[in-house]
Amino acid sequence: MTLDERYKLARSVGEECINEEELRALLAKKPNVVAYDGFEPSGRMHIAQGVMKAINVNKLTKVGCTFKFWVADWFAQLNNKMGGDLKKIQTVGKYMVEVWKAVGMDLSKVEFLSSSEEINKRPDEYWTLVMDIARKNNLKRIVRCSQIMGRTETEELSAAQIFYPCMQVGPGWGGGGEGWGGVRVNMLAREYCDDIKRKLKPIILSHRMMPGLLEGQEKMSKSDPNSAIFMEDTEAEVNTKIKKAYCPPKVTAGNPCIEYVKYIVLPWFGHFQVSRPADNGGDKRYEDAEELAADYESGALHPGDLKAALSRHLNQILQPVRDHFENNAEAKELLKKVKSYKVTK
Repeated sequence: MTLDERYKLARSVGEECINEEELRALLAKKPNVVAYDGFEPSGRMHIAQGVMKAINVNKLTKVGCTFKFWVADWFAQLNNKMGGDLKKIQTVGKYMVEVWKAVGMDLSKVEFLSSSEEINKRPDEYWTLVMDIARKNNLKRIVRCSQIMGRTETEELSAAQIFYPCMQVGPGWGGGGEGWGGVRVNMLAREYCDDIKRKLKPIILSHRMMPGLLEGQEKMSKSDPNSAIFMEDTEAEVNTKIKKAYCPPKVTAGNPCIEYVKYIVLPWFGHFQVSRPADNGGDKRYEDAEELAADYESGALHPGDLKAALSRHLNQILQPVRDHFENNAEAKELLKKVKSYKVTK
């Protein structure tokens, strides 16, 4: 691939990039670029975290990046996920890796690192850095980063949750996963680099935040099973959820079904196939989101036909994941345990 091709593909991962010149220069000058992301093991994986993450990781490894995932077990404990039970959190982390294996993430250049294990390998280096970050920032600046934990600035935060952003900047992996609102902690990392006169700063690629399926839901929620498609949902569950999803006729703005097609189906398949009788317009194949949106807004594409096609495509994507958790004994046991855990906010 040429530099232009590599840059275009890497840049397509994020709706926002801070900053583009640095990204291009990094790809041009550094032969082995490392991309980081982190995730709190906090329950069953929804389709944005499962499929969109696989799409984005595959793009970055294709341009030559090594991708390092921080399995943020200590961070999930700090944020009271799984009731703060570290063993449960680590079990969920193993389940999530199994999902990505099954859905088609290219793991040849992907590493999964446990935050607790990696921090304990170099505690003197890590905690010295975390304390320096904390010392150089006031409380108001740190609270602004609380979105990284799915919190708001007005919530009453525990002392652990106050310390969380400083700890996340520490290992240099401020990349926010789906639902983490990672831009603010990434910016904290960049500001710290400026403060210590470090030239090489983290480059931020912020991907799309997918809405929930029901009206008024700005994002998916693991605590509300009707707000999202989960990676091991049955075919019937997918069909029911999409059937009930908010999908106003001729309206694309804030329409989760349109978003699913645009950000999940089209990137995955390269097309979106609508099947319908000839007297209802006949079959149509969409290869770009603009044509789909135009037909939907004009009424040429009916919500019922959109939903039926969306369900069919999503079930095709998820079938290998279902098969893996049904046929692999270890994965099956992990899913059984995860489903038995109570999701805590």
